[in-house]
Amino acid sequence: MKQKFIIIIPARLKSSRLPNKPLKLINNKPLIYWTWKNCAKVIQEDLIYVATDSYKIHNICKKYKIQSIDTKSNHLTGTDRIAEASLKINTELIINLQGDEPFIKPSDIRKFINFALKNNKIVTNAYTVINNKKKINNINLPKLVISKDDFLLYMSRSAIPGSKNKNSKIKSYKQVCMYGFPKKILKKIYGYNKKKTKLENIEDIEILRVIENGFKVKMLKVNDNKIAIDTPSDLIAAKKLIK
Repeated sequence: MKQKFIIIIPARLKSSRLPNKPLKLINNKPLIYWTWKNCAKVIQEDLIYVATDSYKIHNICKKYKIQSIDTKSNHLTGTDRIAEASLKINTELIINLQGDEPFIKPSDIRKFINFALKNNKIVTNAYTVINNKKKINNINLPKLVISKDDFLLYMSRSAIPGSKNKNSKIKSYKQVCMYGFPKKILKKIYGYNKKKTKLENIEDIEILRVIENGFKVKMLKVNDNKIAIDTPSDLIAAKKLIK
């Protein structure tokens, strides 16, 4: 039976900044579990999948009764992995929720699902305000600028927007890694043996492949998700926060 949508969480062990990231323990449970758990608070568990090439992650999923889909190991990005996994499920819309986002609030997941369903002909993504000025220059956080009607104009690891006026009060935003992909668009621009686009490769931000290929990305503002797990210091902070 065709589903209106599903959530797929991409997971791999070979992260350059934090190897074995999905298996790192937070409060005695692996990181991937916490991301899945937040999704399971919003929708039924049979609509949530983990996509991975790792037997270790498959085993963890089995332990916690999480559905998992086996994928190839040489994908360029998590979204390429999602593209392969989506071919095995009969659905029109794929919600890609990154496995390193364990603190996204269930209310924001629900809000984003409704937003993606409403805008199910185009790609959607989430963002939030950067409240800590120190984070503006953190290269691990993709920053973004949007149009007046909430479409993505650009995303960068650099501090954007910039100003010649040092005293200018600029409101900055960061990406929250929830994406909505119509299956047709996902298949067209991501997937096995695809190449990264020029700006995507420079910035190391996979959503840039969408706008570089001429597709629009509609953005939704959500609450501050506290922290995404990208580095060992993020993991330490996450352990303190979840306690």
